[in-house]
Amino acid sequence: MSTSAGRKPRTDAERNRSRVLQVAGELFAARGDAVQMADVAKAAGVGIGTVYRHFPTRQALVAAVAEERFAGILRHAREECLSLPDTRQALVGFLDAIGRTHEAGRGVSGAIEATFGNTEPSGEVGAQLLDIGEQLLARGQADGTVRGDAGVSDLYMIAGAVAALSRNAVGDWRRFIDLALDGLRPQR
Repeated sequence: MSTSAGRKPRTDAERNRSRVLQVAGELFAARGDAVQMADVAKAAGVGIGTVYRHFPTRQALVAAVAEERFAGILRHAREECLSLPDTRQALVGFLDAIGRTHEAGRGVSGAIEATFGNTEPSGEVGAQLLDIGEQLLARGQADGTVRGDAGVSDLYMIAGAVAALSRNAVGDWRRFIDLALDGLRPQR
């Protein structure tokens, strides 16, 4: 949200934006791509103009919900996974956060995919998630628990598969994490 002459947004405006974003995430999780801007305004207890003031298009609202979702995974990875001394546990924790997020928010995934054609993180949050993945792989390669030829694109492929399995309720995505991480172990 832009402000004139560098002023900070009013507290109530920030509160309204946060409320709209939270409610939109809940509605998308429950109803997927069927959610309209008027639905969000009504559920958030604000006028439709307030929703459009913060999110000028439905696409902007979906993008903000997606960014919040991926920011949550990023926070978990930074706060919980990077500090784990065991690289495999850190990778499991990272991938598990992805699986749980997609499982709990299947409708959100549907709205993101319908709006953007995919459910991949993008922008700064996407870049930071890739950086976390690179850090975890480099650490695993340094301690000998991850094969030397594994790259972040391999981890990204595994993360995408976990997301797809969990959001589509296809098979046991937690078992898939174990099997996939076995494939990242050094070949003996």
